[in-house]
Amino acid sequence: MRKLVLLAVAVALVACGGGGTPTGPSTGSTIILGAPLGLTGSLVKESNLTQQGYSLWLDWINTRGGILVNGVKHPVVIKYYDDTSSANQSAVLMQKLITEDKANFLLGPYGSAATATDAAVAEQNQIPMVEANGAAQSIFNQGYKYTFGVLSPANKYLEGVIDMAATLNPKPATVAMLSADDNFSLEVANAINDYAPTKGMSVVLFKKYKNGATNLTAEVQAAKAANADIVLNSGHLTEAIAINKAAKEQKLNAKIFAYSVGPSTPDFIAALGKDANFVFDGSQWTPQVKYAPAFYLSESDYVAAYKAKFPGLGDPDYHVAESTAACLALQRAIENAGSLDPKKVRDALAALDVTVFFGEIKPMVVEQIQNGVHHTVFPADVADAQPQYPTPSWDQR
Repeated sequence: MRKLVLLAVAVALVACGGGGTPTGPSTGSTIILGAPLGLTGSLVKESNLTQQGYSLWLDWINTRGGILVNGVKHPVVIKYYDDTSSANQSAVLMQKLITEDKANFLLGPYGSAATATDAAVAEQNQIPMVEANGAAQSIFNQGYKYTFGVLSPANKYLEGVIDMAATLNPKPATVAMLSADDNFSLEVANAINDYAPTKGMSVVLFKKYKNGATNLTAEVQAAKAANADIVLNSGHLTEAIAINKAAKEQKLNAKIFAYSVGPSTPDFIAALGKDANFVFDGSQWTPQVKYAPAFYLSESDYVAAYKAKFPGLGDPDYHVAESTAACLALQRAIENAGSLDPKKVRDALAALDVTVFFGEIKPMVVEQIQNGVHHTVFPADVADAQPQYPTPSWDQR
């Protein structure tokens, strides 16, 4: 089962749906959910994907009259504030949502830094927060009891790429690791430093850069000098785009290019066009991986709902899916608690064990962009395409 992780406790998650509900329930008070998001600033693209995932669930639950609590349906609103992609501002706004807007429960922001500051606010106020986009393990090492996550931790983001590489012929032998200096990115990178040697691969370069940097020519030049078989980047969308552009400009060729965050988003392909092809990433979820949800939508119905609400954007990426999954987890916990009391819902979250469209945990799957389309390429039992390997050099594309 995918684990819904409490910042100190592990809990199993998976979906939300609405099985048999009583006919003609009355309508109760509106449930207010609060969510600061980076609707401007450096994390605007990822935050928009997060909001898309929340809004898909919001439409679905309100079409059904709201969340059913002891025979009474409660409609739901999500109150958003723009935290300008600032972790400190996110915490200020989370407090405002609790004290001024009287939010019953909280949904996480985008990013590990903001999730960490918001988790402290949730804990102080004893209001449950279910988050989907803060993967740094440091968030979950504080002993908090009111923050839950529905995603794999940061140290798993690129391990699947190494596992995949170990199955390829010729097997890659060396890795160049580039990383932004925020907590999430460093956890991803440090995990690879430890993990790659267990698969017979040497990390020949580990180079850090400032989080949010857009000029990464020097880092790419260092990777080129290292002549590694695999070039990995641990960062976010803006940095992934910058790395890929610099790799072409500097004629950095490697057998594998893989980035922790960025390639799974439609913006990566939109920004790079054909230059996005052949890039790998670790993904929390893809539409190709099938599960049997206990409630809510199947994968295919979820993709269809996304395309209907957001036409022209293609398939939803994992940021969208995991954000919807966070809402589903909170919904089911409220239903199981039979109450809007935050402590009872917290206990229900800690006991949650239900499967939804978002899937099982296991290792994260690996995607590759092939001819402008995302394909699941690893593990083989869930793949819809073979890895295109080795990556052709820039002058042969």
